[in-house]
Amino acid sequence: MSDYYHYQNSCCGTAHAYLLPSLSQIFADLAPPEKRIFDLGCGNGSIANWLSEKGFQVSGCDPSESGIAEAKKAYPELDLYVGSAYDDLAGKFGTFPLLISLEVVEHVYAPRDYAKTVYNLLQPGGYALISTPYHSYLKNLALAATGKMDEHFTALWDHGHIKFWSVKTITKLLTEANLSVDKIYRIGRIAPLAKTMIILARRER
Repeated sequence: MSDYYHYQNSCCGTAHAYLLPSLSQIFADLAPPEKRIFDLGCGNGSIANWLSEKGFQVSGCDPSESGIAEAKKAYPELDLYVGSAYDDLAGKFGTFPLLISLEVVEHVYAPRDYAKTVYNLLQPGGYALISTPYHSYLKNLALAATGKMDEHFTALWDHGHIKFWSVKTITKLLTEANLSVDKIYRIGRIAPLAKTMIILARRER
């Protein structure tokens, strides 16, 4: 398993400062009766630990060997393993009423395989919360006008973002995988210039 994304600690990242409050509110609104959740792309385990502290029973995986090593060192009680969305995760872990996948889908070379794995990991009626940087005409126009296109699209970041999702394209991806998109939250700045979006999707059957 290639360790293309290297972790040196088990701390939260900068994006979590605006992601976590929104996730807390979404979970409060969902009020899930069963608090089992799968963290797809769990990185260094920081979010899995945050979920565990909120009473969730967490399982998860990430392709980064250093990330899982940091997670196991800091949070040995969590059920986290090296693995990716290209593996048969449902065969290994089973299915879940909830799934979370934060800032992952923009790194995925085969997003349809990723979406199929999300579907397979969910129980019928289960919810997925997927976050990814937000893109739209107005935001891209603002980036171009302020000279920030190169910085934002990070062409020189090895193994960085390779997919840039809009509301339309992420909805199409998930719908093709038989997931219904119930709501999209734009967070981190005002909505037209949001830093990221959280997609609440559901497996109906």
